[in-house]
Amino acid sequence: MLLPNIVVTIQNDVPKDTNGVQDDEWFGAAARLGLAGSLPAETRGQIGLLLTDDETVRELNREYRGVDRTTDVLSFSFEHWGHWEGEDEAPRSGDDAPTGWPVPDDEPPPLGEIVVSVPQAARQAASLGVPLCRELALLIVHGALHLLGHDHYDDGEREAMQALEQVAMAALFGEG
Repeated sequence: MLLPNIVVTIQNDVPKDTNGVQDDEWFGAAARLGLAGSLPAETRGQIGLLLTDDETVRELNREYRGVDRTTDVLSFSFEHWGHWEGEDEAPRSGDDAPTGWPVPDDEPPPLGEIVVSVPQAARQAASLGVPLCRELALLIVHGALHLLGHDHYDDGEREAMQALEQVAMAALFGEG
């Protein structure tokens, strides 16, 4: 599988002795594989990936989705707004989606940011009986697909998104 030319900037707040956590290069590969099923290989771009704690994710979830709880992964796309679920009016609307970000000519265009709660991923991995690295990879791939506008709010979208996730995961873990 040819990967798109995506620069992945990683902020990894995970303690280095956390069992099952891979290195930053591996996380970048997971993000690129998540994008590969939907982007041509010649695509240039950049994304940010933050691996962090429950508190940070809960705060972002509350502010940008109107949901006051921790979640596993959040995606902040520069092209596609996510779903607002709060009781108050959303702080922005779909018509306000940012466009035309000023980017220097020698820089790839930004696609967005992915934020993962590592403690939530660890709880999910334990519950499912899978290694933490596998759960983190799935969340990163899932977040990358959201950056491109993929969603899972109806059955057809969910099936299409899950198929792309399965291809990316198989490539990352050398399966199939």
